[in-house]
Amino acid sequence: MCMAEKDLTEKILLSYNDVFADIVNTLVFHGEDRVSPSSLQDRIVHSQYKADTGVLHEEERDVFKVWENCGVEIALCGIENQTVPYHLMPGRVIGYDGASYRNQILEKGRKRLTPVVTMVLYFGMEHWNQPTSLKGLFGSYPQELGEYISDYKINVFEVAWFTEDVISEFKSDFKVVANFFSKKRLYGEDYVPDDPQVLVHVDAVLKLLSVMTGDSNYASILSPQEERRNISMCEVAEKLINKGISQGISQGISQGITQGRNQERADNIATITRNLMARDPSLSKSEAEQRAKDLLK
Repeated sequence: MCMAEKDLTEKILLSYNDVFADIVNTLVFHGEDRVSPSSLQDRIVHSQYKADTGVLHEEERDVFKVWENCGVEIALCGIENQTVPYHLMPGRVIGYDGASYRNQILEKGRKRLTPVVTMVLYFGMEHWNQPTSLKGLFGSYPQELGEYISDYKINVFEVAWFTEDVISEFKSDFKVVANFFSKKRLYGEDYVPDDPQVLVHVDAVLKLLSVMTGDSNYASILSPQEERRNISMCEVAEKLINKGISQGISQGISQGITQGRNQERADNIATITRNLMARDPSLSKSEAEQRAKDLLK
């Protein structure tokens, strides 16, 4: 899977309004159903800026939506995925958010700005160990400047470290995703998905798990017909186990055939070696074995 395809795959599940709204309701509003899927509209994820060198650059958010109520903008919400901690993440987020505010400022007739909220979903098994504010990126500077430097914090949510109480608040397919990474952290690579919740966006969930875990089996375990019907992670796990058993049997048969052939060759070499030494007593065992091997090539 190329990098562009990988990036796109990570975003598919979160782009569904029911999943996006569920994430915001659970993590921002602590389980209250404040954001409805119908109140969300996609926003352009691309923005451009000119660097000090004069070169035009383009930034692209993962998922970005506007939350509206009766046609009135309440907030602009973005979600970014991270599989590993990124040291400069506060700088990246302030770039995204700044571009969103700049676009609003450039809108003709606008007198008020709509707040921008960016959430970073981190799927790593270790705690986020990088700065979560702009000031954390700075080196040393005169203490007197401190009160004049505006800080900018980022909102990092460690998915694999969600508690059961937090996971229970999710209602969409993201509940299955959060439960999966939490259990994966607790039980390691041997964890077999056991979530009975039926998935709505089956293909998107499995592709996300495939990208985030590096295990391509999740993306290929279901047939196209199965991807179009509702299915639980328990059923996915059963298929993964059966596939593993099938692969193990095939591998065992292959290894058995190879071992059998190797044993047959060894027996033939031993027989020919004995015959050669009986015919010519002057031959050493090593010489006779080498001649036997040459004869069987």
